Amino acid sequence: MAPVPQSILRALGFCSIDPSKATLSTSGLGSGFSNTGRIRISIPREKGEREEERQYFLKTSPDGKEMFQGEFASLNAIADIVPGFCPRALGWGALDEKKGWFLVTEFLDFSGRSSSTTESKGTTSLAQRLGKLHSTPAPPPPSSEDDQSKYGFPVPTYCGNTRQPNNFHNSWAEFYANERLLMILKESERKNGPDAGLRDLVTKTAERVVPRLLGDNHLGYDRNGKGDGIVPVVVHGDLWSGNASRGQIAGSDNSNDGIADVVYDPSACYAHNEYELGIMQMFGGFGRALFDEYHSIVPKTEPVEEYEDRVKLYELYHHLNHHAIFGGGYRSGAVSIMNKLISEYGRG
Repeated sequence: MAPVPQSILRALGFCSIDPSKATLSTSGLGSGFSNTGRIRISIPREKGEREEERQYFLKTSPDGKEMFQGEFASLNAIADIVPGFCPRALGWGALDEKKGWFLVTEFLDFSGRSSSTTESKGTTSLAQRLGKLHSTPAPPPPSSEDDQSKYGFPVPTYCGNTRQPNNFHNSWAEFYANERLLMILKESERKNGPDAGLRDLVTKTAERVVPRLLGDNHLGYDRNGKGDGIVPVVVHGDLWSGNASRGQIAGSDNSNDGIADVVYDPSACYAHNEYELGIMQMFGGFGRALFDEYHSIVPKTEPVEEYEDRVKLYELYHHLNHHAIFGGGYRSGAVSIMNKLISEYGRG
């Protein structure tokens, strides 16, 4: 067991605690782009009473300042709308002696997820929790002069190790074209070198397919022009099956809920709700029953007949992002999606 750095104890509000009462363990924990650990703090009680143990989850990285700021905001954006759906972020900042950066959150305990004895009969499902998140309008930007929600996010976030600037846009089509497709094309070429063929396809998709499928006067309206458009909602942003499980948030106001469906490692933004479904369908792991239950809460956006193509368009970003990060076979998956969508919606 290692001591807990004072900067982290300060972030948790334990400035004056005996350092021997706080320990840090890195055993059995992991995260793809940072180091992780479990903090245990023993809180002194009145004389004669047992000490109270509190647990927290820690991430550290030598260059994680912006990444942890984004995850801090992402976790709390979700937790503010659906308490208990993800761990709440409690603090982030610089480690002592400029040794890197940290993020500390509530501790998500997976140890009893296979046991039915701690299940709560009142616990909502993943589909229900996701449905609540996606049916709640996102807040307006912090610096907004009005109460109008926009597409974007107050801070940059990271999907894997890809920086997403998340600049705000009034138009969802403009956000998706510029802040996702054209952004990741630039990032891919920075990491993998110029790729004229990929650039041509991504540019055509952003300039032709996106306005056709996601245009402001199209998305959210049926074939007769009836509808109310769409509104921005908070999305997790990286919801593959590896970022969802069943667990219990230790020591939170929701800990009495028992084991429940939870999510973590978000890369949030204010988006069209179906954007979430792209990566959910890319890797599988979520059964049809989940999507059926989800759409009983959040109906498919009009035009419904274009639903599958929209989800493929959203899946495209994650193929391109994985190509930017890992290279290899993800390029062919992206090319296949773009060729199909351009053939259907991007001619002329």
